[in-house]
Amino acid sequence: MTTLPAAADDHGHGTVVIENPWSRPTPPGSPMGVGYMTLTNTGDREITFTAAETPRAASVSIHQSIMNDGVMSMQPLKNGLAIPAGETVELKPHGYHLMLEKLKGPLKEGETIPMTLSFDGADTQRVELTVESLDDIAGKRQEKKAMHGHGHH
Repeated sequence: MTTLPAAADDHGHGTVVIENPWSRPTPPGSPMGVGYMTLTNTGDREITFTAAETPRAASVSIHQSIMNDGVMSMQPLKNGLAIPAGETVELKPHGYHLMLEKLKGPLKEGETIPMTLSFDGADTQRVELTVESLDDIAGKRQEKKAMHGHGHH
C-alpha cells in the first residue's frame, strides 16, 4: 500500500482526487465532529468510499442527511458511498458527510486532523481535514465564485 502525505487542499492518487477536506470546530466535551470534502473518481469504473479513520476519534462513519416530512435526519451508509466513473461527489453540510464519533478532544479552529480514507476499487488515501469556522468557509466560497467569474467571458 502506498500513501502520499497530504500537504495542500488537493490530494490525488490512483483514481480518486480529493479536494478541500475540512471540518468545523467543536465545543469542549462534544463527542461528535464532522468531515467534509469533494471526491472525484477519475477512473473508468465505479468506486465505493467504504471507510475512514483518524486517531482523533474512536470511529468515523459515512452518513447521509435526509429531509423527510420537513424533518432533517441522518443515517449511516452501511455499504459505503458509490462514486460513479468520471463523477464527483461532495461531502457537505446537509448532505453526505463523515461523523467523527467519540472525539478524543475538541476540534479547534486552525488545526489539521489526519485521516485515512479507504475505497473499494481505488487506493487508500491519507488526507488532513482543516478545522475552519463557518465564516471562513463562506468567505472562501465567495472568493472562489468571484475568481471563476473573471477572465472567462
